[in-house]
Amino acid sequence: MLQDRSLDRREFSLPEVHESVSTAHPGFWRRLLAFAGPAYLVSVGYMDPGNWATDIEGGARFGYRLLWVLVLSNLMALLLQTLSSRLGIVTGRDLAQACHDEYPRPVSYVLWILGELAIIACDLAEVLGAAIGLNLLFHIPLLIGVLATALDTLLVLWFTRLGIRVIEAFVLALIATIAGCFAFEIFLAQPSVPEVLTGLVPRLDSSSISVAVAIFGATVMPHNLYLHSALVQTRRIGETRQDKRRACRFNLLDSTLALNGALFVNAAILVMSAAVFFRHHIIVTEMKQAHALLSPLLGTTAASVLFGAALLCSGQSSTLTGTMAGQIVMEGFLRFRMQPWLRRAVTRVLAVTPAALTVYLAGEAASYKLIIYSQILLNLQLPFAVIPLIHFTSDRRRMGEFTSRAWVQLSAWLCAAFILTLNIWLSIDQVKEWMAESGSYRSYVLLAALLLAAGLSLLLGIVIAWPWLGRRIPAAGPVSVARVEMPPVRLEARRYSNILVPLDHSDSDDEAIANALSLAKLHEARVTLLHVEEGVTSQLFGSLSSTAEVAEGETYLARFAESLQARGVSVDTIVRHCKSPAAEIARVASELHPDLIIMASHGHRGLKDLIFGTTINAVRHKVSIPMLIVHKS
Repeated sequence: MLQDRSLDRREFSLPEVHESVSTAHPGFWRRLLAFAGPAYLVSVGYMDPGNWATDIEGGARFGYRLLWVLVLSNLMALLLQTLSSRLGIVTGRDLAQACHDEYPRPVSYVLWILGELAIIACDLAEVLGAAIGLNLLFHIPLLIGVLATALDTLLVLWFTRLGIRVIEAFVLALIATIAGCFAFEIFLAQPSVPEVLTGLVPRLDSSSISVAVAIFGATVMPHNLYLHSALVQTRRIGETRQDKRRACRFNLLDSTLALNGALFVNAAILVMSAAVFFRHHIIVTEMKQAHALLSPLLGTTAASVLFGAALLCSGQSSTLTGTMAGQIVMEGFLRFRMQPWLRRAVTRVLAVTPAALTVYLAGEAASYKLIIYSQILLNLQLPFAVIPLIHFTSDRRRMGEFTSRAWVQLSAWLCAAFILTLNIWLSIDQVKEWMAESGSYRSYVLLAALLLAAGLSLLLGIVIAWPWLGRRIPAAGPVSVARVEMPPVRLEARRYSNILVPLDHSDSDDEAIANALSLAKLHEARVTLLHVEEGVTSQLFGSLSSTAEVAEGETYLARFAESLQARGVSVDTIVRHCKSPAAEIARVASELHPDLIIMASHGHRGLKDLIFGTTINAVRHKVSIPMLIVHKS
């Protein structure tokens, strides 16, 4: 199923930056730089504060024994992210859109809810990580730091207005900072190379399973699969098979470089933790403890400072990609678009609330465990993103000649089976632990666990078996690369007979009158000029008001009316008195039933909107009549 380039731009993933980066550059290196970027934004999710918590705990408790988990999870991540990028490049649909197109509405809604939970869990780790970083560097209380992280919505807004390349450059600078900090930490820790190599041998038992699953959850994250399939569409790659094949190759190279960089950071954290804490038999239970112990154990305060700085960079870099992933999941599954700042605010409130309550009620030490649990939640949700991705990229009707080869499909299904096995193992152990601690509520805990397991198993069964249960898309035959021609648009010219023009005695009124004059002459329409007095006298005495200001307003209105009449336009004038111009304009519109409302904009933004008000926005929400907003040139 080929991307339809003639679709409405709102149907594309991240429409504000869709195909905004050209890749038509001569030479290998310039083209590689043009494609570089999406995988680095994705790699941020592989080195966020959630990874820190799991890597530090794994190194402190088990030494180098779980290093193989990082390597394996990175290989799995590279395979799954490659499939995700190929889905976006070949079909022009991100993973959320593909799920919406494929599954029945109830299944799609449940998958959306799970995707949102994954993003909130990821955001929870970012909130706590950034707050801990502020605490370590500037001694800001953790609870205040958690609440302060809600303000990073402003940072997201500022960066998204600068374009995708600026965002990519900023994130890459943060990644380089994190990598540099931990390269120095490794230099100071001086780990034993033979012991590090023994950590590459797979070993797992019941004591390390929960940390291993948390490491997987923190590394291979479901929202990154949605994100990558959309970010690759920010490149303008062309429409031929050769263009798509070249884009797949460059994105594979981009993913390999970016994710191996993320592996270096994660491995450096685990190795540093093993070399410093495990060696001294110290079990780390919170980030603050790790920060406090680094200086005396490594013999320099620079170690602690770099740790805090890298943690803060990690939390902030994840903020940008988390917002994008949330936008992709919501728009893809629901076909519902929300302003990025509002989307970010909702997600952050849902993440800040449990973080703040945990810190307030259980203390700062509990925040570390909360990060660990958030990563376990991510891993439990992972199969519901991975399995649809495998199905879609294995479907020849969608992918054509780009369908995954047999060995790729086998590898992807082995990854999915491995993730499911770990999830089942962890779930059984966790339920046993809860039942042991629940006392008289043991039967309720067991019942809740069984109901949840039954519901998730049913959903998982539907997702796995759906290609054989039935499809919503028809067979399309071979992939076509020709531009899809849309049928001609049928439009009927609109006629205006009555035009309402609210005036507010400002310089912008001239522009509103000029546009009204043009339309009235063209359509032989009648123009109604409206002026709303909102002074104190008008608010108290209404139409009985008689002040110099009111008289001046009436004269001002009459002057425009005479000018229009001199040009052969029929004009009515109305003066109203109230305290809310927007409400009065809407009231007059409901009385007169005009065909069009023309209003002048002052161009206010930001703080000026708060000071001077936003009458136009208020009016457009109160009326269902077409509005023309003009601005004085």
